[in-house]
Amino acid sequence: MRSNVKDKQFAVIGLGRFGRAVAATLHKQGYDVLCVDSDEARVAQILADRIASHARQLDSTQPAALREAGIFEQDTVIVAIGNYVQESIITTLNVKEGGVPHVVAKASSEIHMKLLKKVGADHVVFPEHETGCALARSLTTPGILDRFELDPDNSIVEVIIPEHFAGKTISELRLRSSFGLNVLAVSQDGKFEINPPPEKRLGKGGAMVVIGANQDINRLPI
Repeated sequence: MRSNVKDKQFAVIGLGRFGRAVAATLHKQGYDVLCVDSDEARVAQILADRIASHARQLDSTQPAALREAGIFEQDTVIVAIGNYVQESIITTLNVKEGGVPHVVAKASSEIHMKLLKKVGADHVVFPEHETGCALARSLTTPGILDRFELDPDNSIVEVIIPEHFAGKTISELRLRSSFGLNVLAVSQDGKFEINPPPEKRLGKGGAMVVIGANQDINRLPI
């Protein structure tokens, strides 16, 4: 068992825009990243840009190639071959059967997402869908600054404090009884107070982070 979080090892399979962005972010955070792609030019570019610790050109549909590259020894593998469904599914299956404990796969459609889950992906991301949903929400509910969906029915959201909430305490607003929401944090001037007390007074122009059902969040006057 690794004693340090930074010792956790990641591999990214597929070095398109999504895979490259994931690898670059992990590398900047100090993690060891192994990158692979079937395109030799993409592998060379990753190494030239010093985005990854190691990069290999290989066919990820071949289990032997993945084993030789050390993919099966990683803690988390991100399969970022979203636009090539067959290769994506076969690669995800290979990685899971190789014993990788945590596999994240990128999907390009709803059906692709279902198939990836069927072959064992622990987590599936659908960037285009998620970006579209986020844009629609930002246009229809501009008071929501950020959202993390716990599941299809519940979320954690950061919202601008509604004008008529300003100057009142959390206790006075009775958010739990009136809206079914719990306040996790309150910010003012960019600084967050976690688990604020009931007597915390909300300031104009600040933000609050709440958790609850989406239908209750939608009832907030934002």
